Amino acid sequence: MKQPKIFYLLQKAHSALFRASDKILKQQIGLTASQQAVLFILTKGDGQPISAIAEQLKMGKSSLTGLVDRMEARQLVTRQKSASDARSVEVFITPTGTALVEASLSGTKRVNAALLEPFSSDERATIERFLKHVAEQADSIVQTHAKHEIPERNDL
Repeated sequence: MKQPKIFYLLQKAHSALFRASDKILKQQIGLTASQQAVLFILTKGDGQPISAIAEQLKMGKSSLTGLVDRMEARQLVTRQKSASDARSVEVFITPTGTALVEASLSGTKRVNAALLEPFSSDERATIERFLKHVAEQADSIVQTHAKHEIPERNDL
C-alpha cells in the first residue's frame, strides 16, 4: 500500500481550513483565525507573555508581536509590564476581545463537530492522538529525519 503524503496533506488541510475560517470570521465578527486563537489562549490564562503565547501557537515571536500590535490597535488586548519581571510584558484580553471570542465559540464548536462527524469514536481518538503527536514532536521528527540531499551545482 502506498504511504499517504502526510506532510503535503497537512499543509493542504491547514491552508484550506484557515483560509475558510479567516473568511467567515472576518465577515461575521471581524477577527482572523490567528486573532481568535490568541483570544482563546488568553481566556484560558490571561496575562501571558508574548513568548508563551507564541510557543502555544507554534508561531515566531516577531510574527506574534505584529499580530498583538494589530489586536491592541483594535482594543482586543492590552499589554502591561509584568509584576514579577520588569523586563517582560504580558498580554491581557479586553472586554471587547472577550465578547468577540465568546461570539465565535459556538461556531468553532460546530466546525470541530462537523470535521469529526464522518469518523467513528475510535477514529476520532486516533486523529486526536496523531495531531497531538505532530504538534508535540514536529521539531524532533523533522530534525532527525529530514536530511535533504543537495545536488551538485552543475546538476541544478
